[in-house]
Amino acid sequence: MKTKDEKKGVLQAVERILDNYLEMNNHRKTPERYAILKAVYSIGSHFTLDELGQKLAEDDRFPVSRATLYNTLNLFMELRLVIRHRFQGTTKYEACYAGDSHCHQICTVCGKVTEVKSPEIAETIENMRLKRFRKDGFSLYIYGICSTCQASITRKLKKNKKTRNTE
Repeated sequence: MKTKDEKKGVLQAVERILDNYLEMNNHRKTPERYAILKAVYSIGSHFTLDELGQKLAEDDRFPVSRATLYNTLNLFMELRLVIRHRFQGTTKYEACYAGDSHCHQICTVCGKVTEVKSPEIAETIENMRLKRFRKDGFSLYIYGICSTCQASITRKLKKNKKTRNTE
């Protein structure tokens, strides 16, 4: 978990990256882009386009169109400030600055996504020698069934077994 000062430092760093890109490419520095960037880095987990729009509305900022959100997130992906995941038919985004490499557990029944930190996997990937390729980070997906869904399935199986035995 990052401290408040670390979060502030990350936000300042990503704002500088955005500033530099916009200046170098003669793009406007719109308040929408910076509000979206701040919202993305304040969420702290995976989010959908709709969730990001709700976050902006909740924070008493101006409303931002879905097209603006989509186009801005595409820009942030180009700058490697955001990564897009496709989980079980759902598209989610995540802030990815400062080496936030990690694994995702994805339940194939309910679709719940949980982040998992694994120093062993991170170390293995860091030590990998890849030919003509520079690693920036990684994301690993582990599919299975979460404990809540396992318990539900077990209850259903027991109930069905009891029903069959009483017939």
